[in-house]
Amino acid sequence: MKVTVDQDACTGSGQCVLSAPEVFDQRDSDGIVVLLNDNPAAHQHEDVREAERICPASAITLTRP
Repeated sequence: MKVTVDQDACTGSGQCVLSAPEVFDQRDSDGIVVLLNDNPAAHQHEDVREAERICPASAITLTRP
């Protein structure tokens, strides 16, 4: 799984961080998403899919390598 984020679309809701904290973080200054790992381990895939699903800005994109 390859993860990309659109920081311009991000609204800083933080739902991704709550769902997959090993993959996503937020900037302290404005709460915008920071991608910590663009190729998460298999055991993280379910949490990352949930983060993509609940992102209110649709700022997370998942693709298969």
